[in-house]
Amino acid sequence: MTDHIIDPSVVEAENAKLSTDLRNDYDSLGERLDRRGISIDAIKNKVAAFNIAVPSWGVGTGGTRFARFPGKGEPRDIFDKIEDCAVISQLTQATNTVSLHIPWDRADPNRLKQAASRFGLGFDAINSNTFADEKGKLQSYKYGSLSAADAATRQQAIEHNLECIDIGKTIGSKALTVWIGDGSNFPGQVNFARQFEHYLDSMKTVYSALPDDWRIFTEHKMYEPAFYSTVVQDWGTNYLIAKELGDKAYCLVDLGHHAPNVNIEMIVSRLAQFGKLGGFHFNDSKYGDDDLDAGSIDPFRLFLVFNELVDVESRDADFRPAHMLDQSHNVTDPIESLMLSASDVQRSYAQALLVNRNELSAAQDANDVLTAAQHLRVAYRTDVEPILAMSRFEKGGAIDLLATYRASAYRAQVAQIRPEVAVGSSGIV
Repeated sequence: MTDHIIDPSVVEAENAKLSTDLRNDYDSLGERLDRRGISIDAIKNKVAAFNIAVPSWGVGTGGTRFARFPGKGEPRDIFDKIEDCAVISQLTQATNTVSLHIPWDRADPNRLKQAASRFGLGFDAINSNTFADEKGKLQSYKYGSLSAADAATRQQAIEHNLECIDIGKTIGSKALTVWIGDGSNFPGQVNFARQFEHYLDSMKTVYSALPDDWRIFTEHKMYEPAFYSTVVQDWGTNYLIAKELGDKAYCLVDLGHHAPNVNIEMIVSRLAQFGKLGGFHFNDSKYGDDDLDAGSIDPFRLFLVFNELVDVESRDADFRPAHMLDQSHNVTDPIESLMLSASDVQRSYAQALLVNRNELSAAQDANDVLTAAQHLRVAYRTDVEPILAMSRFEKGGAIDLLATYRASAYRAQVAQIRPEVAVGSSGIV
């Protein structure tokens, strides 16, 4: 039996206040969708099957280069993080996997697996970290890791990724995500071609250690922490890497890792068209890699991304990209932000499912610009909240995520157990 962090009676009591109105709203929306030839139950069933992984590091309070302001009841270790993730999963019924980050979450793998299974959780892709130095290691990543000029540093970074694979095997992960901060800050600091060759050679060694049923996701980012040049700086370079490594290598798209105004949905289409779209890190941004809550700044862009995904899904039943949140919560309760972000990702998926693909395609072929655009607008403007809430309700989750979580007083309870974190630190957790 799956254990629950929050007493189910709290969820039931909150749902009882809203269930009648929810059924009425759901039936009303169902009638309107039926007139458009859409089955609301079919959409709801697809939404109910949608899962998005929660990053272990996301349940802690984030920070900036300047400061971090700890929140109450912050997790002390990975096992506290798993409990916080269990709360998110219980209420959303859409986040039953956790993505670990090593070395931040290093612990006995068997104990990790046992702790997660207690709450019905599994593990998504495991993330390696060679963008920060680890205490006790001989080599520093100050001047690079997998692409470093120093062979010993490259070998240390390779061995770290191999360790991540070994941990993943035990806990049940099926993918390794690799993001590096390697690059340069001054013209002439590195030889671009030689640096990239070092990276490819290192990654080929890591790739060769992948189990047959695993995938490796490489992640591009245009800048930061290196500001003049970045080794894996855009989707084109990322695609070259995936092609060079082999069939188990895929590109991961982080929505915040692009320049402002870049057409991310077209990047998604290109990578999917050529079989190299592996998955996503969902967040939002205003200026750069802000790691804001998914859908909080540009929900229409999130919808357009899912419009492309659903388009591929409608033609390829085996298309299954990995979905994960990747956010930094500086001023909100991380659990609240992650719950609402998971719901907003589901919302974009549900809205994209409402697009009439046949009519949209016909309008595109006829160069009927406004009709094609209107198909997307109608789907995006449809309030699908009753579908999302009903999906949660029928699976035992919360109709109103925020109200139910706050009624549980979970944050206040863990704040009494977990010691307060000292102020004055900086950077993400």
